[in-house]
Amino acid sequence: MTLTATIPARVLVTKIGLDGHDRGSRIIAAFLRDAGMEVIYTNPWQKLDSVVTLALQEDVDVIGISSLATDHLLIPKLMKALAAAGLDHVRVIVGGIIPKNEEADLIKAGVSRVFHPGSSREDIVTEVESLARKAAADRPQD
Repeated sequence: MTLTATIPARVLVTKIGLDGHDRGSRIIAAFLRDAGMEVIYTNPWQKLDSVVTLALQEDVDVIGISSLATDHLLIPKLMKALAAAGLDHVRVIVGGIIPKNEEADLIKAGVSRVFHPGSSREDIVTEVESLARKAAADRPQD
């Protein structure tokens, strides 16, 4: 019998802008870690260029952004910066307090999924695993 190793998803969990409310992002990072994913967790108050650099250095599949204080409005700029860095295969998810009328703008900018308060652990883990597989399949080959 031949065993094949599966490479765990690599997920960057971060907060951008001035939002320092990090309880939710810490919980999500633990969910993903406990599900067997490799989680790179940052402290709050990250700049967009720092997120892009870290995503590149850590070779992540998914970036999870937590927003509780309108910092999700920076995400369209992040999506453009990721594309400019050749990271358009990386999937981006957003969680937190996102008004319904602003969710469509995030999706239009390229965000794969928005999670609202009350999203289940199972739904989050399942979706991140699926998005990581899609990112790996779309990763440019050297």
